[in-house]
Amino acid sequence: MQQSPHSPKSQSLSTSVLDSAAQLSSLQQTYTVIPRVRPHTPLLDAIDTPTDLSTFSTAKLITLADELRLFLLYSAGQSGGHFGANLGVVELTIVLHYLLDTPQDQIVWDVGHQAYAHKVLTGRREQLGTIRSKDGLTAFPERAESVYDTFGVGHSSTSISAGLGMSLALRYQGREQTVACVIGDGAMTGGMAFEAMNDAVQQDADLLVILNDNDMSISCSIGGFSRHLAMLWESGYQVDISESGEPVLCHRPDMQAFDRRKRHKEMRDVPQLEDNLFKAIGFTYFGPFDGHNIPELLRVLSLAKQVKGPVLVHIYTTKGKGFAPAELDPVGYHAISKLPVENHKEHEASKANSIDQLKKQPSTKPALKYSQVFGQFLCDKAAEDDKLLAVTPAMEEGSGMTDFARHFPERFFDVAIAEQHAVTLAAGMATQGIKPIVAIYSTFLQRGYDQLIHDVALQNLDVMFAIDRAGLVGEDGATHAGVFDFGFLRCVPNMVIAAPKDENECYHLLNTCYEYSGCTAVRYPRGTGTGADIKQPAQTYKVGEAVVESVLGKANAPYKLALLAFGTMVATAQQAAESLINNDVALDCQIQVVNMRWVKPLDTAMLETLLAQGVTHIATLEEHMIMGGAGSAVNEYLLNESAASREIVQLLLISVFLIALLLTALKQSS
Repeated sequence: MQQSPHSPKSQSLSTSVLDSAAQLSSLQQTYTVIPRVRPHTPLLDAIDTPTDLSTFSTAKLITLADELRLFLLYSAGQSGGHFGANLGVVELTIVLHYLLDTPQDQIVWDVGHQAYAHKVLTGRREQLGTIRSKDGLTAFPERAESVYDTFGVGHSSTSISAGLGMSLALRYQGREQTVACVIGDGAMTGGMAFEAMNDAVQQDADLLVILNDNDMSISCSIGGFSRHLAMLWESGYQVDISESGEPVLCHRPDMQAFDRRKRHKEMRDVPQLEDNLFKAIGFTYFGPFDGHNIPELLRVLSLAKQVKGPVLVHIYTTKGKGFAPAELDPVGYHAISKLPVENHKEHEASKANSIDQLKKQPSTKPALKYSQVFGQFLCDKAAEDDKLLAVTPAMEEGSGMTDFARHFPERFFDVAIAEQHAVTLAAGMATQGIKPIVAIYSTFLQRGYDQLIHDVALQNLDVMFAIDRAGLVGEDGATHAGVFDFGFLRCVPNMVIAAPKDENECYHLLNTCYEYSGCTAVRYPRGTGTGADIKQPAQTYKVGEAVVESVLGKANAPYKLALLAFGTMVATAQQAAESLINNDVALDCQIQVVNMRWVKPLDTAMLETLLAQGVTHIATLEEHMIMGGAGSAVNEYLLNESAASREIVQLLLISVFLIALLLTALKQSS
């Protein structure tokens, strides 16, 4: 591993110094409450850049870890956001910035949801409360935000490929700088990570990979790779690193218990060095080590970064470390919402008002999340059709599949973070007369696009995609926005695409697409719906048929406007139409709100009917990019196939104006 020549920490740390501080690692604090008042953090407050760490003793670094963890707790309470993963890498983040000369040396974070501590140590401490808000810090590393953010991330399994690219480019330019990639055991299940490791060995690249193994992604890690890591832990052995950088097989020292590894209950032989997957590939492997032991991390990483070629250091950490509730429930504390504002007098008054309101009003059920609607459909349909199998790439909880997995475990397949595999796996199932449903986020389906086209659609296999988190996702940011799926799905042969307006329609469109023989997708957003009740039994809609939701205004009005709404924008269109009709008496027009329901096939008969009725203006509403979206589908038809194409220029120009008008009307009425 090449070393920055200008780094003041280029030599390995003295073993005696580390031994004298080792006992201090047991003094780390565990907290049980998220503080509402900014904690006293004098050491942390003195750090504006990572170079400020250079004068810290090991004892101070351990104290700093407590302060940083407490500050992260406070900040998460103020802004919400990713939680457990950040607490788990506090010690690692401090040690990396202590040993490396960043930003000349490069740290590449996989996924990046664990990079909050990194942001704090690189000059963004006082801005952390703005994370995931307008004009605030992004939820993930972003190159435009800081020179310390070497690579923009948000999706998993990219760090080793990106880091390898950096290392090879640096080698080509004759620049001796360290590249360190931090990747979790969940992200390591993605095939891209193994592709990169294979190439790193082929290129004999100087690359330091740190495997942060907490037996978790969002949920518990699964599969053969997770079992292999468990075997390395359970063996009781450790590949230590000598002062000269050589691997040394020895008995592992006692560490804190990592209880989640106990769920791998199969008996295994004690592995030898040859049994190690990473060594078999060609990496120099060291580990496993305690990822919360700062003296140990200092010793190991100071030596490992000097070893030439591809190196992997395997550390064990606890997701949610230092916050007792998160350590007990790492899935529930993957991310949290910000704490509600606490005002005793207002709280008591609000409580009294709430009680009065409850007495006056009948109780109402809270609106379901769309993921809950999908989960309900999945369980209902599985109970009546034994051909249903469900596949997800590590999104059991997020996609609402927990109940299904519990009731139908033999029909549930969580394939880990492997979107390409998930899609082709479902394709293989479909060839055997099974009806697979792939539950996947819109942004993650992008990663399985070739498989969607080549393995499913071109063969017109009977596979259904339940696409969650479609549209804008607010605080999750650009990397997770589901605003490209209409565009990349619409052009795929044999593809049918549905977009429900509410929970009830979502349920029935899921049923419709399940009953359809062929490649289908139901696309729905993050969060709750409008509160629509799901009506039973399940219905089957006519594929490609839109519905007129309402007609407002005078039938003989000189101007007739059609609002073509896709998905949850139906409610927005209805609100806009009512606002225009009720608030603008000078607006002499009739407005039809159309629930298009299907993006492909598009209801072109509806379009021709509207034109035949004398519609003078058309506007489309969708939560998607304009280019390639559902509105583009409407325009393509009107331009290329409709007999009324001579009017399209006027229609398009006025549509742009009307959308602005609608938004203005909505703002005025709110």
